Amino acid sequence: MQARLAAQFKATSILVLVLAFLITSALIPTSTLMAQKAATVSLAQETITPLITKDLAVLPGEQVLMYTVDFPPGFSSPIHRHNAQVSVYVLEGSVVMQVRGQQELTLGPGQSFYEDPNDIHIVSRNASSTKPAKFLVFLIHKKGTPLVIPAK
Repeated sequence: MQARLAAQFKATSILVLVLAFLITSALIPTSTLMAQKAATVSLAQETITPLITKDLAVLPGEQVLMYTVDFPPGFSSPIHRHNAQVSVYVLEGSVVMQVRGQQELTLGPGQSFYEDPNDIHIVSRNASSTKPAKFLVFLIHKKGTPLVIPAK
């Protein structure tokens, strides 16, 4: 039973990720995302703009979130984790990402990055000291839990 639920969760997660990226790619050119007047929250120097938050019908207690993150030139976030399945898709500029135990990656527009719920995000920074960077974040996590957890 647990194996079947795990397989169903994995299949559903993949489907949700694919659908989210397809929907987002269709919305961006039509400026629908820019038309949304979502509340913008500034944390330190990064800007996080929520786009959608929805409870998952197939997994009670889990929810999906999508938001954009703007990194100003030279910005670097502290070491952290998300305790979530996180997918990042770069929209503008370039970012450097690394989770503990894996290689550092420099990503440009159209490239993506994934974080496992157990990953420690040790590098998350704008690759440029002169140009901003922007990326889309899509994550699945337990409802009511912190989105960012400081780590060492």
